[in-house]
Amino acid sequence: MSLTLLPQPEAREGRDRLEILTALISAPSFDPLFRPDIVKIPAGHPVYRWNCLAGCERTVMGHGDLCGAHQDLWRQHRAAGGTRAAFLQAAQPFGPGEGVEEQPCRICPNRPSCHLTLRLCHHHQFRWYNYRPRHGDAADFDQWLARQKPSPGYGCCLVHVCPEKAFSPLGLCSRHDARYQREGRPGGAALPSQWGNRYGRTGRAVPVEYADEPAFRRWCATAAAVQRPDQVNLRGLPPLLRAEIQWGMCWHTRRQHGKWELAPIQRIADYSRARGLRSITDLDPDDPGLRTAAGREGARIASSITGGLHPLYVTPEETREASYILTEHFGRKLNNRPSRIDLSGISQRWLRDLVWDDFADVLRSPSCPRSGSTFDHTRRAGLELSAFLELAAPSGGHDPGMLTAEHMHKFVADQRHRELDGLTSLGARGVHGRPSIVTANTRQAVFTRTRRLLRGALESGEANRLGLDRGFITAMPAPGRVVQRARAPFTDEVARALADEANLQALSRDHDPLDRGLRDAWETIIVTGRRCGEVLQLRLDCLGRYGGLPMLWHDQTKVGNYDAAIRIPERTYQMLQGRQRKTLAVFQERNNRPPTPEERAAMALFPTIFRNRDCRVALSYKWFHKGFKDWIDGLDIGRQVPHQARHSLATGLLRAGATLTHVRRYLGHISEKMAERYIHLSQSDLEDVLQQVWVAGPGTTNPGELLADEAAIPLTREQAQALAIDLSRRSTPAEGGFCTFRPVVDGGACPWNLNCHSCDKFVLSGADLLYWRRKREQWRQLAEGAPDDATADYLHAYFEPTATAIDGLEKALAGLGLLDQALALDLRKPQDYFQRVWSTAFRATDLAAAADGEDDTTTEDSGEAP
Repeated sequence: MSLTLLPQPEAREGRDRLEILTALISAPSFDPLFRPDIVKIPAGHPVYRWNCLAGCERTVMGHGDLCGAHQDLWRQHRAAGGTRAAFLQAAQPFGPGEGVEEQPCRICPNRPSCHLTLRLCHHHQFRWYNYRPRHGDAADFDQWLARQKPSPGYGCCLVHVCPEKAFSPLGLCSRHDARYQREGRPGGAALPSQWGNRYGRTGRAVPVEYADEPAFRRWCATAAAVQRPDQVNLRGLPPLLRAEIQWGMCWHTRRQHGKWELAPIQRIADYSRARGLRSITDLDPDDPGLRTAAGREGARIASSITGGLHPLYVTPEETREASYILTEHFGRKLNNRPSRIDLSGISQRWLRDLVWDDFADVLRSPSCPRSGSTFDHTRRAGLELSAFLELAAPSGGHDPGMLTAEHMHKFVADQRHRELDGLTSLGARGVHGRPSIVTANTRQAVFTRTRRLLRGALESGEANRLGLDRGFITAMPAPGRVVQRARAPFTDEVARALADEANLQALSRDHDPLDRGLRDAWETIIVTGRRCGEVLQLRLDCLGRYGGLPMLWHDQTKVGNYDAAIRIPERTYQMLQGRQRKTLAVFQERNNRPPTPEERAAMALFPTIFRNRDCRVALSYKWFHKGFKDWIDGLDIGRQVPHQARHSLATGLLRAGATLTHVRRYLGHISEKMAERYIHLSQSDLEDVLQQVWVAGPGTTNPGELLADEAAIPLTREQAQALAIDLSRRSTPAEGGFCTFRPVVDGGACPWNLNCHSCDKFVLSGADLLYWRRKREQWRQLAEGAPDDATADYLHAYFEPTATAIDGLEKALAGLGLLDQALALDLRKPQDYFQRVWSTAFRATDLAAAADGEDDTTTEDSGEAP
């Protein structure tokens, strides 16, 4: 964002801006450290640290965090193979450095000291230097000091912005006096020769001689403040400019920040004061004078403060007129996105306003997305339609009343043609400014967002106000369905390559030389199946043992699950504990102290080293993906992505006996439909899973009872799949079902002489449905042929438990979507034993309960008499 594009403040506008900043600076949330005209930063400040990290009071050297003396010692320590943390812990602080702040004379409190160690003013320093040679070894400084009398001071420095004491009767502090001499002594101000002997000893006032006193006064009025490493002097600045710098310094501490040196900020203030600027928005970052005076860092700081002030200085209505929108106006911050969304590429005003209003509605809604994809797709739709209308519509599409359905039909055809031929977009551009290729996904996004945008205008009445033809809106078709292919799990060869110890060592050695945690994050993804972002965003205190079991706490922000815990292997637990120690060591190196409990709670397990002294900000997915991709390319195993580990784990869980519901809950899916995309099973794999879905037989207390969780009525496909139990259950085939009695399963003889149909250990499977239907028909025929009603009632009552189990089995199979296959299955054909319904079994009691619920529902829905 160019600072020259910001609106320049007029008199009234400047007053309004000053009122806003004054209110913000006076607010309780504003750090009072930044309110004075002279902002003094204490030693050890977390953002504006100016003193040596080793604990001494000396200023840092350059952009580092050690003074010159400690920097030399650290080079020697590093050359000997020592660590930085050990060096900082053993480092001894040196004395105070020069120029940190003005120190008063220990004898004359109204005079500044001119000697760092003695802390004496020029007068008493001269007297001590004369006393010491005369008395030799007998010269005792403390005794001499007790006999000295204070002298009156010379007042404050005559430079208007300087808060320090005058160094001499000339009225300038020592640093301004030296600067006055370097700049040629404007005005010719001078003191009489031998003024100390002639006037000082007698107590008379020392006269000051001027060649041009007004010139000297002008120099005092315009001279810049002296550079002090612990302060920023904002005296003499216009109120608005001073408030802007104060607000900007405090604002910088509240965001992810790098280190801002105080010297460039002081130079910005001096440059603005010298040129009479009224606001920081008057600065041009490309101004050679600014770069010369404040350097590139100063220009960057000025640009950053201006960018932070921009949402305060413009209203949403002004951004609408200027063809952009600021998410901060709506209290939103998109992940890894700037606040400003540019809409200037949409040339038609009516279309640009529709897009702006749609963005505003989304930002105001309680379900505003965290990422920027929604805004990207809508902006792309606006750019595509705008570019096409400029070329194909009358008056370039600027008059909405001239647009018809034919223009929309042409736009749709153009998009589909570009998709088929792989042509570039008319209006959209890629990340690096290159034309974007129209694909099936981008075309679908354009159709979806254009349709939503125009139909929203139709419903709100905005289309009628614009005079937009209804046919133009309704001609936009539905986007249609784009085939979305789920990623495949890792093949066995790829999995072995990704888990090979030599390859993992290469991952950390070649692609993470600073040991920021690339390998640890990847191994955690493999073992836990978490999303990459969920692993990278782990907090430092994410581990714990509960009942002796190692657990990992994480946030599943994509589905709104926070503080979710999963059990992890002991090896992964130990590995992440090692990463915790490394992260704490990084904090110790950067701050030369352990973190406080509050700081530790906010620290990331995998912190980035960029603008992150407090280790709060985690590594980005972009950084992780770049290292992972380079590693994969070097292994020569084809194109693989980290998310495939999630697919592999989901498939492995299901093969190991987990149900679809268990997979969904463990992996943190929002629905079972989403979980299905991660399940990659062959036909035989699914048969192995469904083989364990059983119902109890007619001989049990509750025929048709499902053998897993309690049944829900009516039974849906998802609920029926949730009833599948793990593959550890053992059974042996029996007539019309399976026997689950453990001694018989283990090969023993049946104690009930194979009376399976009356045994509570007998279960029905889906492959037995036709068998039991034939049984039901046989008993019905027997009942119908009974000689009297009493016999018929007896036969019906005798077969009732079996009939209840059969009804429940049919309902469970219908919920699984296997009823038609079960009805088509004939066990007299050997190949039918390989069908999925062969292994689908249910407990008879649950089936009976499900059948009762279905009867009630069917009777009510069909409208027939019971």
